[in-house]
Amino acid sequence: MSSPHTAPPVDPPVARPGTAPAGEGAATEQSGIDAGLLVLRLVVGLTMAAHGSQKLFGWFGGGGLDGTAAFFGSAGYPSGKAMAVVAGLTETLGGLGLAVGLLTPLAGAAVFGTMLNALAVKWGGGFFAPDGVEYEVLLTVAAAGLALTGPGRLAVDHALPVLRVLRARRLAFGAGALVLGAVLAGAVLLVRS
Repeated sequence: MSSPHTAPPVDPPVARPGTAPAGEGAATEQSGIDAGLLVLRLVVGLTMAAHGSQKLFGWFGGGGLDGTAAFFGSAGYPSGKAMAVVAGLTETLGGLGLAVGLLTPLAGAAVFGTMLNALAVKWGGGFFAPDGVEYEVLLTVAAAGLALTGPGRLAVDHALPVLRVLRARRLAFGAGALVLGAVLAGAVLLVRS
């Protein structure tokens, strides 16, 4: 029997179904999130870097600057060569930034903006491959998601103390970067005929 001065016994915290008991497993759960973000960053980032190197250098069966410039010209963009350089650099640097987790909100926004232009070019082909936009939608949304969530702990952003402010305000920086990416993509689309 408890006295009036002692607190009644407290039941231990109960975990939600599918989770570790309260107080246990938080590190394991965060490690799983970090590993998942790393896999997503590597796949999306290296895919985009490969596409950029196709445009810039003709690697991986790409058209190089001349072939990419001709494509941009046929798609209604002025100055196909300049557009090929800008798109190639944006895809390569944005992709590598995502892959290593460096300035992730900006890297994600760079990929996001580039893919908005790719969506606009392919929009009339429906949703499903080979002519549809499903691939472009997937890369656009993945880049936006990474810009908003941040790269996780297995990233350069996490290792550099100077970038602590990005981690503390990741949603605000990610949203701001995506707005910037959308505005720049819109500006590029406005010059397309």
